[in-house]
Amino acid sequence: MKVRNPKTRSDLDIKNGYKVLEVGGGHDPHPRSNVVVDKYPGDLNRHRCGDLKLYAHQKFIEADGEALPFEDKSFDYSICSHVLEHVSHPDRFLGEQTRVSKMGYMETPSLIGEYIMPKQSHKWLVLEIDNKLVLYDKSLIEFKSPLNFGYLFLDFLPKHSIGYKILQRTQPNLTTINYEWKDNIDYLINPEDQYFLDFFIKPWEKNICDKMIIQHSLGKEALNAFLAFADICKSVFKSKVLKKVRITHLPD
Repeated sequence: MKVRNPKTRSDLDIKNGYKVLEVGGGHDPHPRSNVVVDKYPGDLNRHRCGDLKLYAHQKFIEADGEALPFEDKSFDYSICSHVLEHVSHPDRFLGEQTRVSKMGYMETPSLIGEYIMPKQSHKWLVLEIDNKLVLYDKSLIEFKSPLNFGYLFLDFLPKHSIGYKILQRTQPNLTTINYEWKDNIDYLINPEDQYFLDFFIKPWEKNICDKMIIQHSLGKEALNAFLAFADICKSVFKSKVLKKVRITHLPD
């Protein structure tokens, strides 16, 4: 079941002593992960933004996320960031996440994020609707996005706009889906129900925006913006510390 929508992947409910698995850590593994899995360690970064990396405390295992080589509930927490949209069989992938771990975090591009930053390697469009992850095959809805603003939203704005970084934290499901779960993950794959399909193929007018976008009072919004700014400062500090302990390549 869904627990909440963390503001960022640094805002996860990982207790001290938890054994943490990460499936698809790629070029930027979560520092809290103990074991990092990747299916394609030598694929010339076709599915990644850079070379595989690990922290000194992390163990690497080459494995398929649809068939993980672990016993049931081997981990207290699992992290999966920007992998689900690539997989061939999302039902198997999600089933393995919940089989090997008691709880975890799933992050994917949102529908908006995919339109702004489309990637050919992404097979699935994802939204969270009624606390469920809803996935549609791109080809099924004839997805097309002629322009790619990935550099603007992934590199330029995060580096140069505090306002944008605050927006990411106050509307965490705007360009990404940030979904923390416990025990199981509620999901639908290519549902035929027109109710779900409308979110993916119709213009986002008031009725959809009212449902999908977080709305607060002015006072609450101001407080959230202040807390977001504080979190940005904390993240910058932590990133500078972690750079000193990172291994920049996989060990032999």
